[in-house]
Amino acid sequence: MKVNLQQENFIFDPSGVAYWESKHILLIADVHLGKIAHFRKHGSAVPQKAILKNFEQLKKVVATYQPEKIYFLGDLFHSAYNSEFAYFKTWVQEQQADLVLIVGNHDIISPAHFENLGIAVKEEICLERFLLTHHPEEREGFFNICGHIHPGFRLRGMGRQHEKLSCFFKTKHQLILPAFGTFTGKYLLQQSKNDQIYVCTETEVILIPQKL
Repeated sequence: MKVNLQQENFIFDPSGVAYWESKHILLIADVHLGKIAHFRKHGSAVPQKAILKNFEQLKKVVATYQPEKIYFLGDLFHSAYNSEFAYFKTWVQEQQADLVLIVGNHDIISPAHFENLGIAVKEEICLERFLLTHHPEEREGFFNICGHIHPGFRLRGMGRQHEKLSCFFKTKHQLILPAFGTFTGKYLLQQSKNDQIYVCTETEVILIPQKL
């Protein structure tokens, strides 16, 4: 789905990434690499193959959009350094795009691990009238694009059926991206009158009608 933000076109992808067309930038939030290995190490019954799902999805979106730059909006790596970083290193070595990490609260490993792979590490990025951060921010004169919240929306059907799905959550001056990682939760945000919610299904992004 193509969405106009501040006179710039962005494509919202069902995977949860946003592609900034004019800048050829792929925006990805909350991948949480290392989380599955962390939980497996502490006894959780998470299948080993679940680790590869994030990388398969990363390969798919990069092949689709072929960006010149990839900006990770925080929480790229979930925990202390673990075995998943080797998978990440292999993925990085295959990339043609410039990689940038805007650090999040879970990015606790040394920035040197990323910088040694050629990944720039930033606290935030101001690009024209956009402010790219991990945590939601408000700053006069800027439209904020961020992550951290893992926004979700509950779709309700007949017969008390319901399903909680990831979503893009847009307010007047802010866009919160869905969590990209497969092993992450979803936080249900309350939609105000002028907020726009774009729900991610497996195959498409759907705009939820605004409340009246």
